[in-house]
Amino acid sequence: MKYLVLIYHEEERWNEIGEPARQQMYGEYRKLREQLQEGGQFLAAASCSRPRPPPASACREGKELVTDGPFAETHEQLGGYFLIDVTTLDEAIAVAKRIPSARMGTVEIRPIVEGPAEPVA
Repeated sequence: MKYLVLIYHEEERWNEIGEPARQQMYGEYRKLREQLQEGGQFLAAASCSRPRPPPASACREGKELVTDGPFAETHEQLGGYFLIDVTTLDEAIAVAKRIPSARMGTVEIRPIVEGPAEPVA
């Protein structure tokens, strides 16, 4: 089953850790990606751009919205994601625990619905 592992962090805290610590975390991300690739669990990963600047944008009820910060009312922002293919939710949780940013932020796991989307009422 495919899972989207969403990686959130507080930008202020990220900036406080300093460049050497960030470079170490980037290395940990590369190692995790390589291990998941070797195990056939890795599908994709990417970082998200910072919401400031430029402004973040979204659509709601058919109208474009532009804000000057993260769209969601939260102190954390989406920093990136991993798309993985594992057998069980427990395996997805085990991968999420290995995400380096989990030490200082939040990692959310969402199962991917494959096939036609069900209508939402």
